[in-house]
Amino acid sequence: MNPRQIFSISLISSALLYTHAFAQNAAIVNGKAIPKAQLDKLVQKSGQPDNPQVRNQGREMLVTKELILQEADKRGVIQKESVREQLDQARVGILVAAVFEDYVEKDGVSEADLQAAYDSVKNQYSGKEYHVEHILVEKEGDAKAIIVQLKSGGNFEDIAKTKSKDPGSAANGGDLGWVTEKALVPEFSKSMVQLKNGQMTDKPVKSQFGWHVIKMVEVRDTKAPSYEELKPQLKQMIVSDQNWQKAKFSEMMQKLRAKAKIQ
Repeated sequence: MNPRQIFSISLISSALLYTHAFAQNAAIVNGKAIPKAQLDKLVQKSGQPDNPQVRNQGREMLVTKELILQEADKRGVIQKESVREQLDQARVGILVAAVFEDYVEKDGVSEADLQAAYDSVKNQYSGKEYHVEHILVEKEGDAKAIIVQLKSGGNFEDIAKTKSKDPGSAANGGDLGWVTEKALVPEFSKSMVQLKNGQMTDKPVKSQFGWHVIKMVEVRDTKAPSYEELKPQLKQMIVSDQNWQKAKFSEMMQKLRAKAKIQ
């Protein structure tokens, strides 16, 4: 094997090693490798789709972070007392939040807290719910003609599919599902609540959207979700309350002091 062949093999080997290094790392900054696993974790935590653009943004963030860390070490700023104090304060702040979060997760929210919150929330579920259908058209004359057609035996759902201008319900035969009085525009609700099961409006109802022909399918009392159904939302509601957080933090510290030996 002549020297030229040896040199070529050496170049190929170096290129392969270089390629392998980059396959294992997201980047190499001044000789310091940033593992690909860090980039994978960053992309995953971002909640964004894993694609080249998101990966490039994540890579740039990691490179920026590494450059700052290296420059901080080069300039010796970490050795400055003021910087060390700030880093220590930041660390304590993070640990305080983490300890309190763990306390709340394991011991903070009692069944009594949750039950009290549920009793408060379930009282908001009062009144009536309405299963209603409607046909929406632009002109009053068209709505009147539809009412005549329906009274002559026309099928409400079929007419809604072909003539209703409401993109959200037309394909479903005009069905709006179960709604509350407050969920709809006032003009619609005022006419809706006067209807009985199976009854239809005798006259078109005008709203900002056009002219409605309304049919009542069924009326029922509003039913509150069960305690178990609401439990996750109740817990989130409780732990988000600042007054509750302050009281629980004080409770946690009292327990810690009670168990500690402080001289």
